[in-house]
Amino acid sequence: MLNAQLARVLPEFIDIPNACYLCSTCSSRCPVAGVDGMDPRKAVRMVSYGLDEELVTSRFPWICTLCGRCEEACPMDVPILKILRAARGMRPRDNVPGPIHKGVVMDLERGNNLGIPLDDFLFLLADMGKEMEEEGFPGFYVPVDKEGARFLLTINSKEPFGEPDDMKFWWKIFYAAKESWTVPSVNWEGVNWALFSGDDAAMKELTGRIVEHMRRLKIPNLILPE
Repeated sequence: MLNAQLARVLPEFIDIPNACYLCSTCSSRCPVAGVDGMDPRKAVRMVSYGLDEELVTSRFPWICTLCGRCEEACPMDVPILKILRAARGMRPRDNVPGPIHKGVVMDLERGNNLGIPLDDFLFLLADMGKEMEEEGFPGFYVPVDKEGARFLLTINSKEPFGEPDDMKFWWKIFYAAKESWTVPSVNWEGVNWALFSGDDAAMKELTGRIVEHMRRLKIPNLILPE
C-alpha cells in the first residue's frame, strides 16, 4: 500500500505499486537511469515500503525528466511518472532545487518566468517588428491583444530576454501564410514551470490565464511554441 502521504495525492493508485515485480523494464527505458543512482524501480519500491518521505527528499524526482517512458513500458501499468511528479509536489517549496519554483512565483506575480516588465516587452516587440520590415517583410508588425485573431501565440520568456531573433521564425511563417495571429500583452509566458515543480494549483492558475486570453479575445486556436 502507498504510505499515507502519497495516498492522499494518488488515491486512485493506492494498490498499484504492489503490482511491481521488479522486472526492471522501467529502468531499461529510463534515459537518466544511473545518474546519481536514479532508478525508477527503486522509486516504486520506496513507495511500496512506506518510504515516501525518503523519496520526496531524494534527488530521484528531480533527476527524472518526466518523459513517461518508464510508465509506458511497465507491463503492470504502475503509475511511475505520476508517483515521481507527486513526490515533487510534496517537496517544501523552499527546497525545490534550482530556479524552478522562483520562476513559478515570478510568473504568478509578473506574468512571465523572468519578470520582464510590460513596457520593456512591448518596446521589444515593436522594435523587432521594425527589424522584420527592414529585412524584407513590408508592413510587418507584431499584433498585440488583437481581438478575433485565429491564433494566440505564447512566448518562452528566454526569447525576449536573451534570444529575441528566435521569435522571428514563427513571425515569418505567419507573414508568408497571411495568417491572423496575436500575442497577449500580459501573462504571455508559454512555459508553465509549475508543471515541472509539481505545483498543481499554480499550474492551473497559469493555464487558466492563457484560456482567459482566448475567451476575452475570441481566439479559437492556441500555439505553444515551447
